[in-house]
Amino acid sequence: MKSNYFCCICFLSAVGFSQTGPSKTMEGKVVSADGDVAATHVMNISTNSATITNSNGFFAIRVQLKDTLVFSAVQFKKKELVVTAELMDRALVSVPLEDELTELDEVVVTPYNLTGDISKDLRTLKMDPVVTAESLGLPNAHVRIPTKSERELFEATSGGGLLPINPILNGISGRTKMLKERVIRNKLYDRTERVRDFYADSLYYTQLRIPEAKIDDFLYFCEIDARFQYLVDAHDVLKIWMYMEKRSMAYRKNNNLK
Repeated sequence: MKSNYFCCICFLSAVGFSQTGPSKTMEGKVVSADGDVAATHVMNISTNSATITNSNGFFAIRVQLKDTLVFSAVQFKKKELVVTAELMDRALVSVPLEDELTELDEVVVTPYNLTGDISKDLRTLKMDPVVTAESLGLPNAHVRIPTKSERELFEATSGGGLLPINPILNGISGRTKMLKERVIRNKLYDRTERVRDFYADSLYYTQLRIPEAKIDDFLYFCEIDARFQYLVDAHDVLKIWMYMEKRSMAYRKNNNLK
């Protein structure tokens, strides 16, 4: 009786071992269309163990034959992978993931019934006039306060007496030229900052497909065009946006952006 019991135990152990086999560390790499694969969760739900991918998508996790791995991240669809003998034999397992896309048929924002298309909404959206010193008719409302650079330039180029020493010395030392260049540069910067305030940053990378880190560089790319300067000074928000839509195509092409 005891011998039969011992044989039964050995048989069950052999069966169990043949089903799973020895464990090993599986090394692999998660890949996606946009390359954003860092910090993807990799869980072995058969053994309740887990890890995450590094910045390049590589991972390593202990597995046995027929274990189930689950790959998940906010930007990807969840994927399950059953460990087969073929996968166990591979030196490196490649795991492609699909982007998680949430598509809406239509978006209506109340009470303004916005469509989400800025080129259409700017034509239909009625906005209250901006209250300014000019609209209120305040005295000296049209007087523009000089900037610090403009005040410094005026000081460097003005002087009284038969021989204006201050302008002569500043001209010889190159300070006058430096201050003139600074005034021009600051005017361009102020113009660009006004445009940056016209639209939310999200519109640049969702509508124009300009990466967030490249927005300032894109605006500088627009800034060097005299047409852009004219549109900004005219304060026509719709025409500025239409100009940037065309300009963004040239910028993406020059910088190899999709």
